Order: sequence, then C-alpha cells, then structure tokens
Amino acid sequence: MGGFSLRPAVDSDLAFARDLTRSTMLGYYIRNDLLWQDEAFDVAWAGRRNLLICQGARVLGFVSLSRDAQALYVRELHVLEAFRGQGAGAWTLEQVLELARQERRGLLRLTVFKGNPAQRLYERMGLRVVGEDDCFWRMERLSDSLAGRLGDA
Repeated sequence: MGGFSLRPAVDSDLAFARDLTRSTMLGYYIRNDLLWQDEAFDVAWAGRRNLLICQGARVLGFVSLSRDAQALYVRELHVLEAFRGQGAGAWTLEQVLELARQERRGLLRLTVFKGNPAQRLYERMGLRVVGEDDCFWRMERLSDSLAGRLGDA
C-alpha cells in the first residue's frame, strides 16, 4: 500500500478526528481511570496543526502537531482500524520528521500510553523512551538537523 498524502484538516473534519481518537483511545482512558471529554479534544484541536492522512480521496486517519522552540510534537496520530499495518503511520511519521527538519526543530517528541502497540512503530522510527508518567511513555528522536549541528560543534 502506498500513495499516501497529507492535507490540511478543515473545521468539518473535527468530528471525524474526535470520533476516531475516542474510539482508539477510550480503552486506554478507562484502564487508566482518565476521563474522556469531547470539549477538551475540541479545544486542543483548535490550537494545533491538523493534517488528514489520505490515499487518493479516501481519508485514512489524521495527525495533530504542536511545536515549541526545540521540538515538533506529535499530539495525536490515528489511523482507521481497516488501514492499520499498511504503512500509513510510518509514512506519516517520516513526513512529520521531514517537517521537523525543515523547521529546524531539533527534536520530534510524542507521548504514548503504556501498553499501546504503536510504541513498537515509534521505536522502529527511531524514537526512544526518555521519561514516563503514571500511564504514558515520553518518547523523542533527534531530527537530522540537530544531529548535523551537534556534529559541527
């Protein structure tokens, strides 16, 4: 499977993204005694750069990004169940890493629920656990732009 693309999400994509996130994450919320709130998702969505993962006209999922001076953060990355394991997540992470390089952000960061099988994908993509909270692993990877600057020092 290939031919993936990213397109900017628009307001009408919010319900799709919220429903997909809720359906994929609700079990983790329940297991960790966390409360899912649609309103909190909507507020976070409004403050992030949101991109739909597509194959042709078909929407497969989405990625939600934020940034600070050092890092590009993957806040959400979800693929519809029918399309998991077909390369869309890895391809999306490659695109996000390239974006971090273009923006000269030194790090790519994310958090993942402990026990989430997506952690294996993140590790294959070069992210490493750098910390933890009660129910999350904090992961990051140097972007090549920072690695190059460190090598020049």
